[in-house]
Amino acid sequence: MKLAAAITGDLRKIMAEEIKSAEDAVTAGMRQAADGLKADLRRQVTEAGMGQRLANTWRAELYPKGRKSIKAAGFVFTRAPTIIRAFDQGAVIKSKHGFWLAIPTPAAGTGARGKRMTPGLWEQMHGSRLRFIYRRGAPSVLVAENMRARTGKRGGFAKGSTSALRSGRGMTSVVMFILVPQVSLKKRLDVDGVAERWASALPEMIVRNWP
Repeated sequence: MKLAAAITGDLRKIMAEEIKSAEDAVTAGMRQAADGLKADLRRQVTEAGMGQRLANTWRAELYPKGRKSIKAAGFVFTRAPTIIRAFDQGAVIKSKHGFWLAIPTPAAGTGARGKRMTPGLWEQMHGSRLRFIYRRGAPSVLVAENMRARTGKRGGFAKGSTSALRSGRGMTSVVMFILVPQVSLKKRLDVDGVAERWASALPEMIVRNWP
């Protein structure tokens, strides 16, 4: 009886050690796979020329949080799903409020706190109306009239002063927005392809982490 009890105790100890080894291996392998997938997705975004800020929206989390488990799972996600999906699948962007999609030129500048400039916002900020110019066979434009070029480092354009408007010196018309019916975004990312490669590598990573 004592021998049987001793053997049973040894088996339980061995099983407990194996379970712990499995928890360690699965958790470590899943963490490496999730972090690797996140790094590859971030690299894919920067190599596509879309900047580090968008790349950093990719995040990775491991569940259950704070402990090891045989059922460990990795979750890789982006905080900018709409943008990522558009470049992963390709998309056609149209205006929500009218026939034209207004694309600001560098001369249009930006709104407060870097807000994207729109024709309505530009007119509100500058207190003047933009003039629509139709161009056959080319994109139509919205033009700001009676503008003068700024001097110094700031650059850009500003509304002419009263004296400048009276004399007309240095006054010019500046294209602020280019109007197009729609913009087509080509597929530039392959999220599923990267995810499948890391999923295929996961079993080997778990085995490598087994004590």
